[in-house]
Amino acid sequence: MSVEFDFSGKVVVVTGASGALGSTVANEFAKAGATVCAADVVEPESGTLTAGVHFYEGDFTDEAEVESTFEKIVADHGQLDALVNIAGTWKGGTPIDETEVGTFDMLFNVNLKTMFLASKHAIPHLKETKGAIVSTSARASLEGGKGDGPYRAAKAGVRLLTETIAEENNGVVRANAIMPSVIDTPQNREAMPDSDHDTWVKPAEIARVIMFLCSDAADVTSGAAVPVYGEA
Repeated sequence: MSVEFDFSGKVVVVTGASGALGSTVANEFAKAGATVCAADVVEPESGTLTAGVHFYEGDFTDEAEVESTFEKIVADHGQLDALVNIAGTWKGGTPIDETEVGTFDMLFNVNLKTMFLASKHAIPHLKETKGAIVSTSARASLEGGKGDGPYRAAKAGVRLLTETIAEENNGVVRANAIMPSVIDTPQNREAMPDSDHDTWVKPAEIARVIMFLCSDAADVTSGAAVPVYGEA
């Protein structure tokens, strides 16, 4: 069964848009007719984003930059209908008693603080359009594990903030999270060459779930954490 979305007339912001997942999500929304504002701290490589996607460079751990980016987006395009928080990173390999505080801060800043700041400054605009937020948590956020505790804790924070935003804006702005595991990207294939790549979920498959959660088809869904890890 094929699924088609129509986001014509909608303005969508995607953070972390220079990465493999973020760029795919931005491109899929653009294919569905959305005006896509792709945001990241680094510019995407040439050809990463399709023609017509508008790129906004900004450090989303810096509140002043986040606020000014959203003000510019709304000034440029007149409204905001959806925010997709993709910005994030993973780092692990050490137990808590050997983890540098700088690593802890970096993981919480990139995974949680960006989601908090983007959501904070998007919500006033989303209230005007009864829009939606989709944020990226992780399957790993559901339980503790060895070697990547700060990452798991930050992604658990994304889930809890999502539930809070949904409660605080019930009936006005919908907020949901997705929970991927290992995503089928060139970087992950290079890092884990001996893994069963056929079980990994492709970025385009995750993008379709995100688009559903931003669409009218998900009008009654808010505060959810949706698994998108397939067999991974």
